[in-house]
Amino acid sequence: MTIEAEAVRHAAHRTPVAAVPPKEILAGAGDLLRALAAPVRIAIVLQLRESPRSVHELVEALAFSQPLVSQHLRVLKAAGVVHGERAGREVVYSLVDEHLSHIVIDAVAHAEED
Repeated sequence: MTIEAEAVRHAAHRTPVAAVPPKEILAGAGDLLRALAAPVRIAIVLQLRESPRSVHELVEALAFSQPLVSQHLRVLKAAGVVHGERAGREVVYSLVDEHLSHIVIDAVAHAEED
């Protein structure tokens, strides 16, 4: 087979180039991934995947200090990952969207493979 014929055959089997989302969407995705890129926040998302929880419940489940958990919840809330709803004297946090937990679960599963 000639070099030209091989090049044509190879070009015919290439995977099509994926469409690139607009820069605003890419920036939003980057912001979301940065918000999730801390071990404490990953642990919080995994807890909230199971059920909504108060700060007190997260502190107990994760064995982190209340100020640390609250700080990370603020980051997650600002990124639109969690929302809080007042229940008496406490705020109960839950995930805004289940897609977010899939990102974390996949990252944890990938890390476990290593």
